[in-house]
Amino acid sequence: MELAVYNQQGQDTGRRVNLNDEVFAIEPNEHALYLDVKQYLANRRQGTHKSKERSEVSGSTRKLHKQKGGGGSRIGDINSPVLVGGGRVFGPRPRDYRFKLNKKLKDLARRSALSLKAAAGEIIVVDTVNFEAPKTKEFINFAKNLKVDGKKVLLVLADKNNNVYLSMRNVPDAKIMTASDINTYAVLNTNALVLTEGSVEVINNI
Repeated sequence: MELAVYNQQGQDTGRRVNLNDEVFAIEPNEHALYLDVKQYLANRRQGTHKSKERSEVSGSTRKLHKQKGGGGSRIGDINSPVLVGGGRVFGPRPRDYRFKLNKKLKDLARRSALSLKAAAGEIIVVDTVNFEAPKTKEFINFAKNLKVDGKKVLLVLADKNNNVYLSMRNVPDAKIMTASDINTYAVLNTNALVLTEGSVEVINNI
């Protein structure tokens, strides 16, 4: 698959870049996509939720009334879950939501996501991205030149660029990462995938 290469002003440079068919043109595996996105979101969970159970709430442990003969239901202390202010039955406890996936499956999911974007025509290749100073206006103009303003944009660079990162930081729905860090969730959660020529070389060999 070949795509045109644009410059920062949105002009066609006349060059073409080759996208590896083994990465950008495979048959997407929906189940692999589901598992990888599920793992990514699960790994982001803190798992620090906690509620107090019967033995943890503050209150007297005195039995409220005798077990039999009072004409009422049997009840223990004031910390009983059936009473207002009592503990919670089977409440949430701190836990780790992370789980493991095989590297081959994660690689398949990533290539499936890239293939979906390529098939949908949502990949744009630019020769390079570099701003003289970290200014948000620079990135806004860049997005307008490529006609991706107002969309969820993921900009993928070959290497880190602090000026570009700082220029994008305050733009809603705009994300930046290096080609070595690209993941399935980030690719799927975008409407415009902007790749530099350098990042294409890295992704072609993942």
